[in-house]
Amino acid sequence: MIRVHSILSVLCVGLLLALIPGRGKGQEKPARHAPNFALTAIDGKPLHLSDYTGKVVLLDFWATWCVPCQTEVPRFVSFQKHYERRGFQVVGISLDDTPEPVRKFYARYKMNYPVALGTAKVANSYGGVLGLPLTYLIARDGTIVKQYDGSADLDEMEKDIGRLLEASAKLVSQRQE
Repeated sequence: MIRVHSILSVLCVGLLLALIPGRGKGQEKPARHAPNFALTAIDGKPLHLSDYTGKVVLLDFWATWCVPCQTEVPRFVSFQKHYERRGFQVVGISLDDTPEPVRKFYARYKMNYPVALGTAKVANSYGGVLGLPLTYLIARDGTIVKQYDGSADLDEMEKDIGRLLEASAKLVSQRQE
């Protein structure tokens, strides 16, 4: 019963936050290193954020029952497919109660990136999750570059991803010269 109340609280706060102007646009964040985590992906494999050091990461907190999340996931699948070769990785942290709906959702949406069930500890390490979806764009060095609260402007997010991949590719190229 407590879990149902917490889900309803997150949903209500998320709906209220969605009404705030400017939400969904990426917000520049003061430089902060993305907290590492150790979870088990729904396929049973270990999932650590640190495994993706050196890649641009889109870290998405979501849930199967979240309507904006259902809209975003197909684009995230497309982002993963399109930008993977350039050093990009999507990582999903589901805040569902159990893995079964996540597994069904994963198969239905043909998700091509790792997804794990989140914990309160992981959510709190990112400042708490007050509404869904909540997505972070993380640079190759592990620094959080942008935060997208609520239903994101996915076209703008894709531009942010492209700019970050381009900037980091130039930096790598300069270091090799």
